[in-house]
Amino acid sequence: MRVVDIGEIGRRVPGGLLDVREQVSSWQASVNRALDECLPDPSTPPARLHEAMRYSVLGSGKRVRPLLMFATARAVGLDESVVESAACAVELVHAYSLVHDDLPAMDDDDLRRGRPTCHVAYDEATAVLVGDALQSLAFQLLAHGRKLPHSAKVRIHLVRLLAEALGSRGMAGGQALDVDAEGKQLTLPQLETMHALKTGALIRCSVLMAAACAPTLDRELLSELAEFASCIGLAFQIRDDLLDVTGDPAVMGKAAGADERRGKATYPSTLGVQASQARLSQLHEQALEALVPFGARAEPLRGLANWLLARAS
Repeated sequence: MRVVDIGEIGRRVPGGLLDVREQVSSWQASVNRALDECLPDPSTPPARLHEAMRYSVLGSGKRVRPLLMFATARAVGLDESVVESAACAVELVHAYSLVHDDLPAMDDDDLRRGRPTCHVAYDEATAVLVGDALQSLAFQLLAHGRKLPHSAKVRIHLVRLLAEALGSRGMAGGQALDVDAEGKQLTLPQLETMHALKTGALIRCSVLMAAACAPTLDRELLSELAEFASCIGLAFQIRDDLLDVTGDPAVMGKAAGADERRGKATYPSTLGVQASQARLSQLHEQALEALVPFGARAEPLRGLANWLLARAS
């Protein structure tokens, strides 16, 4: 397979970077408004906790998971508003994971998205509680989100998908494997298992939750969406790993080279930079292939995949 330069990705298929940026900006604005509305008022007790929750969520995040949900909704014939509450729920648990990941007991990071991390801006105890409260709020949104399908069966399915993505067989399990792998050399299968849980599970969950809001979706199409999401989840992590080696700290909003300093198991440390780029290209091709049955309805997903894998931060 030809190795595609990362700079080509946005230009080589329909739905390239220039086509998707306007839609991305619109969707980011929508989810930011929705997040602002669902988060507690910082003036209400416990005010410090509520302020820290908003600080941790309402930053400059790319909103990758909500974007994937909105684009998937389009692919399955739904209006994006139907999945808005679920998109907020996924973003809240993503924010919680970052707050806990930055703690001294985990990665001990001082900077996130160009700002002091939650435990630095507030304190460690508040950061732990922020994560707990954001996760709780996420499930509250799935139970009471106004625009979600009213079907109890659909809502229970959404709760199950998110709970599984967060647990020991999902994000928390992946984080445990990541902690255990520090200073060790992993095989490629071990590395991909770890990242399929730590990063990939929530990305895959985002796509599947949007699809779950269309309960009559054909099973074969659902399987194709799952394949797309699994490929994008791993490719997204490879891009992250590569940026830690080659990225510009001023653009990324955090220091480069942190993975190597901590002895983290990454794609570049396991495969090298060139082979990591080749693996990213392979996963990108597989993801786009999975969208073929959706035809033009999947253009937003195609464009989003291109944008995510060509990003500089």
